[in-house]
Amino acid sequence: MAVDVRLAGPSRRVWVLVTLLAAAAVAVVLSLAIGAQWLTPAAVWQAVTDPDPTAPATAIVRELRLPRTVLGVLVGLALGAAGALIQGHTRNPLADPGLLGISAGASFAVVIGIQWGAAQLTGYIWFAFAGALAASVAVFGIASGRRGGPTPVTLALAGMAISALLASFTQSLLLSDDASLNVFRFWVVGSLSGRDADVAVQVLPFILLGLLLAFVNAPALNALGLGEDVARALGQRVTAARVVGVTAIVLLAGAATAACGPIGFLGLIVPHVARTFTGPDHRWLIPCSALAGATLLLLADVLGRVVVSPGELQTGIVLAAIGAPFFIALVRRRQGVVKL
Repeated sequence: MAVDVRLAGPSRRVWVLVTLLAAAAVAVVLSLAIGAQWLTPAAVWQAVTDPDPTAPATAIVRELRLPRTVLGVLVGLALGAAGALIQGHTRNPLADPGLLGISAGASFAVVIGIQWGAAQLTGYIWFAFAGALAASVAVFGIASGRRGGPTPVTLALAGMAISALLASFTQSLLLSDDASLNVFRFWVVGSLSGRDADVAVQVLPFILLGLLLAFVNAPALNALGLGEDVARALGQRVTAARVVGVTAIVLLAGAATAACGPIGFLGLIVPHVARTFTGPDHRWLIPCSALAGATLLLLADVLGRVVVSPGELQTGIVLAAIGAPFFIALVRRRQGVVKL
């Protein structure tokens, strides 16, 4: 992918970051206020800061919406940052975190976990994370080849091959067990509903570590965007940078997928939107993509509660409806050709 040399000024980037923080705060308030029963911002504030045990708003906010919103923020941050990382490391503008086999590995492991008796989300979330980790390690190992280092092309090809293989295994297991299929459908659609505070607590350490590694990886990723030969000439250890980046992607996307199921398009959309305002500097692109991811995920969740009220449309379906036209427009704008 050709490197865009147009750089946004530092002051503009600061304003973009501040604007995204404000947008994320607004999305948090909307997520706490809107649902089957709409609440005023004042009622939400009181339920969070000075709860009245007898007030209905307290139970709605603290027991139902607050854990869901916290998880939405964590997952949005994770998928947004992972999307920026995977597009940078593969130099593929059409890549998302699932390219490394994360979604396929998590899905396969979830089915195995369900068949072994882990029928609740808090049980098979660890299967999902382990499956995402194992699939990503396999992709990275295959992509490294005999010359010792993965390239954007080998990462993409290995990821597609592993994903196709695991998807076929998953379908084979589901076709042979109706009970597993019924439980799996709840997870695979991609949603924030039905997740309690324990889920957010379980994935929090992995997401925080992944975000830290992503920020550490940002300077090296800027050098890699100029080409591996140039990066080596600038003193970058290319293989080490790839390992750190892929580890961050696995932690971020693996934890997010384990908690909420495969949520498509988010990691694809937000880096492109953020790059429009920040330029290609990953030191700014990664945090802005993370904030944009949290904002978009919460807004999609809120929209899903509104469009079919009093029912609810799953977040993964809402994002698919938003992301599919974006993906088509992106492909048409690039004439379906990815420059590597």
